[in-house]
Amino acid sequence: MTEGLRERKKRQTRQRISEVATALFLARGFDHVTIAEVAAAAEVSVNTVYNYFEAKEDLVLPPDQASPQRLADIVRHRLPGESAARAVLAHLRDEVHRRDRTLGLTEGFGRVYEMMRAAPTLTARLEELGQQMTDALAAVLIEETGTEPDDPLPRVVAAQLGSLHALVFAEIGKRISAGESPDAIAKAVLSLLDVIEHLLSERLLTYAVRKD
Repeated sequence: MTEGLRERKKRQTRQRISEVATALFLARGFDHVTIAEVAAAAEVSVNTVYNYFEAKEDLVLPPDQASPQRLADIVRHRLPGESAARAVLAHLRDEVHRRDRTLGLTEGFGRVYEMMRAAPTLTARLEELGQQMTDALAAVLIEETGTEPDDPLPRVVAAQLGSLHALVFAEIGKRISAGESPDAIAKAVLSLLDVIEHLLSERLLTYAVRKD
């Protein structure tokens, strides 16, 4: 579908606000920049900023890129014959190969990462996001496997997959802080994913295989 003029202008406005905000956060720190200052620098009203970003944290972690449904969506869209765990592993490998910005595997992301680490509200948001991802994944597994809500197995599987997902991001963050290049980080993360898959139990690797 061709993007209309109105949609294009909205996308461009959203992108400009995001870019201006990021530049200010990098220069002065997330906690030292107000929404009013972002609006002034982007030459829009404060209300316009809030129309595109409900909270200040969304300027750094927009819901469409840092979604609580991330793991649940990966599992929902897995291929026939693919289990939940293998779907998550395959998706992460694909993102690493593509140097996807979701993983921070782009040049210059190191400064953004350090800015995020220095902001308590952003680190708290990331922790909350991780728990939301695990909870949403557990709900999908309960629904798809037809287990009772009080059955612990789907929640245990979701917790395991949430933990390996967090481990991958922690590894990337550690290597970004050490100044490694995106290519070097990608190589290390692919090796980490191989180790993770090797150590996962067969029960986990074959849980919730899609039948259709």
